[in-house]
Amino acid sequence: MNIWLISKYGTPAGYGTGLRLFYLTKEFAKLGHSSVLITSDANHYGPNFPSTDKRYNYETIDDTKVVWIKTLKYKKTASPGRILSWLDFEWKLFAMPKKNLEKPDVVIVSSLSIFTIVYGYYLKWKYKAFLAFEIRDIWPLTMTEEAGFKWYHPMVLLIGWFEKFGYKHADLVVGTMPKLGDHVKEILGYERPSHCCPIGFNPNDYVEDSSENPFDKVFPVGKKIIGYAGSMGITNALESFIECIDILDKENSNLHFMIVGSGDLKAGFEKKLSSCTNVTFLPRIKQSEVKQFLAKCDILFLSTKDSKVWDYGQSMNKVVEYMLAAKPILARYSGYPSMINEAKCGIFVNSNSVEDMKNAILKLTNLSDQELKDLGLKGRKWIYENRTYSKLAADYLAKIIQLKSSQ
Repeated sequence: MNIWLISKYGTPAGYGTGLRLFYLTKEFAKLGHSSVLITSDANHYGPNFPSTDKRYNYETIDDTKVVWIKTLKYKKTASPGRILSWLDFEWKLFAMPKKNLEKPDVVIVSSLSIFTIVYGYYLKWKYKAFLAFEIRDIWPLTMTEEAGFKWYHPMVLLIGWFEKFGYKHADLVVGTMPKLGDHVKEILGYERPSHCCPIGFNPNDYVEDSSENPFDKVFPVGKKIIGYAGSMGITNALESFIECIDILDKENSNLHFMIVGSGDLKAGFEKKLSSCTNVTFLPRIKQSEVKQFLAKCDILFLSTKDSKVWDYGQSMNKVVEYMLAAKPILARYSGYPSMINEAKCGIFVNSNSVEDMKNAILKLTNLSDQELKDLGLKGRKWIYENRTYSKLAADYLAKIIQLKSSQ
């Protein structure tokens, strides 16, 4: 089959982060299908596309076909500039010359921009192609649940229309979260064919690193280390974790918390814990250093704000990274459980209670070093068995072929 994967946020290898679609494109080709990734050079992940006067740029990157479209740049995620960049990408898709591309048998449209579903539907109509509509963030639900938008806000209504259009007209709705099909049924009032293709990883990116760890001199010796790597904002819901650090500073001298990252709430957290000796705050680190930071920790922590978005499950990059580090995971998470419980490699705390958080921390830190190691290895084993892009691509194609054969 000839497969087109289209997304404004489909960064290819070498140009930035967020490589899921690039790796799927690559794996589809390995499985014998002609595949191409069509994307833009403008997103808030900080891609380093080269400067060019050409609107349409055709490349082969790591044996993978890529078309990237020069698109209006923007800086802030929540801004009119972002919406204008979406619209710029959409009209340039319709104007894109197709003489260098083989006619598609399968079109995969991946959000965001959710507006791209219109172009996907056009390709479905023009070429009688199979259309898969991918949801990586459930918009506009994310806007109303986490950004404070009212249901009647014009952008919520507009994006909601495109979301419903995609669910109705796609041949397959695909989510990175395991229960998206439930959300589709809630929106439409009836079921549609659905599939979960979560965030995965490329094993070649996780070879053993024998170089000196830059964090060797930063981490305390002789302590159980609980590590957190990520943003420190409202949606990260770190308040009960911070309270626990304060309490445990007085109650348990065997623990130390290493917190790396940035965010609007970081300064306040540092001030609150300024008298504590059991915590170290580090600045944001390079992506290439994350694996080395995680390797130095004994237990890894993550947290999400309570939100209906999580009712449909998660496949967060952070969870993938934590499991690959082979460390037990403590997650403050109230949504549909997945990954950590399936691998039996950690604990979900479905509560905002500081006491519940403290008890979960102590439950893990009271385990022996070997018990902690065994828990972490369960996570790594599970992630290698279930989340390599080669497996995810094969499962994805199997679902498409099954539905195509029944049309």
